[in-house]
Amino acid sequence: MPTPKYKRILVKLSGEALMGDQRFGIGPEMISYLGEEIRSVYDLGVQIALVVGGGNIFRGVAASSYGMDRTSADHIGMLATVINSLALQDALEKKGVQTRVQTAIEMAALAEPYILRRAIRHLEKGRVVIFAAGTGNPYFTTDTAAALRAQEIHADVLMKATKVDGIYDADPVVHVGAKKMESIEYLEVLKRKLKVMDSTAISLAMDNQLPVIVFSFLVKGNLRRAVCGENIGTCVRGVSKGD
Repeated sequence: MPTPKYKRILVKLSGEALMGDQRFGIGPEMISYLGEEIRSVYDLGVQIALVVGGGNIFRGVAASSYGMDRTSADHIGMLATVINSLALQDALEKKGVQTRVQTAIEMAALAEPYILRRAIRHLEKGRVVIFAAGTGNPYFTTDTAAALRAQEIHADVLMKATKVDGIYDADPVVHVGAKKMESIEYLEVLKRKLKVMDSTAISLAMDNQLPVIVFSFLVKGNLRRAVCGENIGTCVRGVSKGD
C-alpha cells in the first residue's frame, strides 16, 4: 500500500463535477465515481474534509447578473451546496465511509451546525466531514470557504479537483500551444488573474502558506496519486527558500 504524503486534506469539488454527462443536477454515475475516488484515499488512513460547490443547481453570481438581489442569490446558492453535500454523504456511506455534513447555516433536521472542534474530532475518529453552505455569508465563494475551512482544521493541503489537469499559462481551449505549469507562486496567480480560484481564496492560502494542488478528477486514481505525493496537476505555493 502506498504511503500518503499528507495526513489531513481538504478537497474542493465544484458543483459541476457532480453533473457528469448531464446538463443539470446530480449524475448518479458521477457521484458514485467520486465516492470511489474518495474511498480510495480514505483507505490509506488520510483524514478527509470536503467542500462542494452548488453550480450544478444554482449559481448566485449568475442569478445576480440577471437582476436578482446578490444576497438572496447567494443564499439560494448556499442551499444548493447543502443538497450536493447530502448527496455526496449518501454516496460515501454506501461505500462504507462514515460521513458527517456540517453546515454554516443551521438546519438541524438535515445536518450538524459547523463547529470546528466537533469537525476536528470527527476527522480524528476517521469520519469524512463535508462542509456545506459556504462560509454562511453572501459575497464569498465556495473556493474561499474551502481555503478558510482548510486553514481552520489545519489541513496539510487544499486540493482542488477540476475538469482540467492543472493550471496553464493560457486558456488551453482557446490557445493550442498553452503549456501546463507544474508549480506557480500565489502572487503569480493573482498578478496574471488566472481563474484557478477566486482572488480571496488564493490570498487566504498565500497568507497562511497553504499549498493548493489543482488536478483533474476525471482521471481515475488521480486523487490518490496526489495524496501520495505524485506530480499530478499544478501546485500553487509560496517562494521557496532557494528562490
